[in-house]
Amino acid sequence: MEADNHSLTTGKGKAARARRSALDAKYAAAVERYASTDESLQAIASACGVSAGGLGNYLRRYRRELVLRRHHFPLSGQDPYAVKLCAAGQQSPQAQAKYKDAVAACASREYIGMNISQVAREFNVGGAALSNYLKVHFPDVLAAREQARARLGLADGQQRGARAASNARYARAVELYRTTEQTLPQIAEACDVSLSGLLQHLRFYHKDVMRLKGEQRCRAQAAVHKERGSLLGNGRRYEPAPATERKYAAALELYRDTALTLREIVRRTGVPAEGFRFYLHKWHKPLVDARAARHAGKSAAPLSVRTRALVAKYAPAVASLRREQRPVARVAAEFGFRPETFRAYLQKHEPDLLRQRTASAKARPAAGLPSATSVDNVTSLLNNTSRAEVASRK
Repeated sequence: MEADNHSLTTGKGKAARARRSALDAKYAAAVERYASTDESLQAIASACGVSAGGLGNYLRRYRRELVLRRHHFPLSGQDPYAVKLCAAGQQSPQAQAKYKDAVAACASREYIGMNISQVAREFNVGGAALSNYLKVHFPDVLAAREQARARLGLADGQQRGARAASNARYARAVELYRTTEQTLPQIAEACDVSLSGLLQHLRFYHKDVMRLKGEQRCRAQAAVHKERGSLLGNGRRYEPAPATERKYAAALELYRDTALTLREIVRRTGVPAEGFRFYLHKWHKPLVDARAARHAGKSAAPLSVRTRALVAKYAPAVASLRREQRPVARVAAEFGFRPETFRAYLQKHEPDLLRQRTASAKARPAAGLPSATSVDNVTSLLNNTSRAEVASRK
C-alpha cells in the first residue's frame, strides 16, 4: 500500500493521473452514450467529435465492463480485464450471433434439401460468408451435410475443397510459412500472392499449419523477456515499424552523435518529445544508459562499437587539429563536417584537446602587442645599452 501511495506521488504517477483525467474528460460524453444506447461505436464517435479508434481503445482499456455488457458476456464476479472479447482463431460475438441460426439449420435434417446459398437466403445472411464461416469454425457440419446430401441423391456435382490451381499458386508460400519465421505479409510479398487470399487458403485448407503457428505464438506471448527481432504472440516481430524508424532517424542521429539535450533535438527535428523519449527507452535503451553513464562520469561500455566508429570518422580532423591549432569551424569545413557536430564530438570525446586549445589561446598574446617576456627583454637591452654609452663617454 505504501508503495502504491509512493507511486502516485512521484512525477510519473502525477503525469499518469493527469493523462487519465484528460482522457476521462475527452470521452465522457461518448462513454455515457455508449452505456445508455445501442448506437454503433462509429456513430457515437462521429456524434461526439472523437475518433472511433481512440474511443474503442479507451473503452477496452478503462471501461471494459461496458464493452462486455454490450456483447452480452456474463461476468459473474470475474475480472473484466481478464476476459477476452475474441481469442485468436475463435468466433467473435458478433459473428456468433449473426450465423448461429443458419449454422443450426445446416446441421438439421429439416433443411437438408437446401444448399448453403438457399439456407443463407432463408436466414438473411450472405451465401459465401456462411460457407466460409462453416469452413473455418464448423468443418465437420459442412462435411456431414455434403455426405448426407450425396446419399440422398441431392449432390450438385460441384467440387469441394481446394482447387489444383490454388494449391499450385500458394504451395511455396505455405511451405515458407511452415518452415520459416517470416510473417505473412513478408511471405505474400516474396511469393507475389495476395495476402488476404493466402490467409484464407491457410485457414481453410491448412489448419495444421495454423495450429502450429498458434502454438508458437502462445510460447512467444508467454516469454517474459522479448528480444528485438523475435516473434510476438500476434505473429509479428518485436521491432519498431519502418515508418517509426524513418520518423525518428534524424533525431536519433543527433542524440547519438552530439551532446544536444533532448529538448533541443526535438526542437530542431520537429518530432514529439514524448514520442521520441518513448522510442529511445523502448528501442535504444543501451544508448540512453550509456549517455546517462557519461554524464555521471562512468564507463560507456555499451557504446564501444559506436564510439570506435566515431573515432575512426573524426580521427583525421582531430589529428590535424592537434598538429596545427586553428578554429574548430575551419577544421570541420576542411574535412566536410558540420561545425556544431564536430565541436560536440570534441566536447564529449576530446575534452583535453579543447582545454589545451583554450589554455594556449589565453597564454598567446593578442596580435600586435608584445608579450610580457619580450617587454622585459627589450627593457633589459635598453638599460644595458644606456650604461655602455655612459661608460664610453667617460
